[in-house]
Amino acid sequence: MEKYLDILIPVLVGVVTLVIGIFVGTAIRKRVAEREIGSAEQEATRLINEAIRSGESRKKEMLLEAKDEIHKSRTEYEKEVKERRAELSKQERRLQQKEETLDKKAENFERKEEELAKRMAEVAVAKEEAEAVKKAHLATLEQISGLSQEQAKQHLLKTVEEDMRHDTAMKIREIEQQLKDEADEKAREILSIAIQRCAADHAAEATVSVVPLPNDEMKGRIIGREGRNIRTLETITGVDLIIDDTPEAITVSSFDPVRREVARLALEKLIVDGRIHPTRIEDCVEKARKEVDRTIREEGERACFETGVHGLNPELVKILGRQKYRTSYGQNVLNHSMEVAHIAGLMASELGVDVALAKRAGLLHDLGKSIDHEVEGSHVQLGGDLARKYKENPVIVNAIEAHHGDVEPKTVIAVLVQAADAVSAARPGARRENVENYIRRLQKLEELTGSYPGVEKAFAIQAGREVRIMVKPEEVTEDNMIIMAREIAKKIEAELEYPGQIKVNCIRETKAVEFAK
Repeated sequence: MEKYLDILIPVLVGVVTLVIGIFVGTAIRKRVAEREIGSAEQEATRLINEAIRSGESRKKEMLLEAKDEIHKSRTEYEKEVKERRAELSKQERRLQQKEETLDKKAENFERKEEELAKRMAEVAVAKEEAEAVKKAHLATLEQISGLSQEQAKQHLLKTVEEDMRHDTAMKIREIEQQLKDEADEKAREILSIAIQRCAADHAAEATVSVVPLPNDEMKGRIIGREGRNIRTLETITGVDLIIDDTPEAITVSSFDPVRREVARLALEKLIVDGRIHPTRIEDCVEKARKEVDRTIREEGERACFETGVHGLNPELVKILGRQKYRTSYGQNVLNHSMEVAHIAGLMASELGVDVALAKRAGLLHDLGKSIDHEVEGSHVQLGGDLARKYKENPVIVNAIEAHHGDVEPKTVIAVLVQAADAVSAARPGARRENVENYIRRLQKLEELTGSYPGVEKAFAIQAGREVRIMVKPEEVTEDNMIIMAREIAKKIEAELEYPGQIKVNCIRETKAVEFAK
């Protein structure tokens, strides 16, 4: 028992001690919690008080800022209102001044209206008086002249029209004379521009010959080592050889047709022979030159034989033969000269003129074209100089110089050569114009000129180079003819296409016929 008591007592003491410890701990924690809660309440109270104080101070600051902003806005508004009032005052003053000015102008306007009404009344009275005086004068004039007012007006208009036509014709003559004085300079300028534009095309067409090659390997052989063969050939012949990408062909270029022909023949001989070196080139060129000279002489003799022209100087025969290698607008000059000789001879036989002299002049008329690329001057001037040099008849010299109108023809033969040259050059097919276009051009030229008022008949002559117009003398005066010719020329320029130029020749003929009985 005592043993159990010894064990139970310490247990009870421990339990009691534990219970007491729990109560004591609980009491201590309660006091600590109450103390912390009191401290938190104090801190919260403090923070609330500080927030209230800060809010009141911020409220005061914002009230002050709002008062400043209101004061500033009120100041700016008052300033703006003041400025607007000042501007309105200015505008009121301006309006008042304008009103005063308008009132003054209205008064002046009313005063001027009154003055104008008075003047208009005076003008109306004066006009009535003038009309009465005018009627009286017209009646007096009609009584004196024996013409009515309408008749007098028509007579005056007719007189003024005639005077104006006369003055116009005189002015046209004056202008034409002035244009003739300036024609040479203007013609040189136009020709220089035309030559500049057409030079390349003409050079490519009239100064170039093409030599065919058997193969492209031949080009290298013609050029030779370091170009010695081609240099030799160009130096001896005086031509330019153009070797480009054209297959199996070489171009020979030169203004001298005889040199070009010599070079062409020499190249053909070298190509056939196959041996191409400087010595062989010299031999072939010499042979080609002799061959060309022989051909020139033979062609000159053939032309003389076919036209029946004999006794020409041998040098003239050679110069004539050179025309075989000369062309003009696609027409061979030697064949053209032979045609002119035949045509001139036929016309001379019809007129009973010396046929042989006419043929001789026709054959030699383009003699200067054989040397015009070597000597300075026109082919007309060069041909006349050659004919004088070789003692040709003065009639032939004049025919050569006059065949393009450079000088006045002195004989019938010169006129025949001029006409024959025009016929040969302008005949259909001679210079790249077909028959249909040729006939159509002549018909249109005659129709165009014949439809002009006052024209009786119109004839296209000299292969369309001239149109001869017969006017009605009772409708067209001498002064009107000048104006008519000019207007017809302008109409032809505007509506027709033609080579060269067309001469408009107006003819007015007045006849008086009476019979003696």
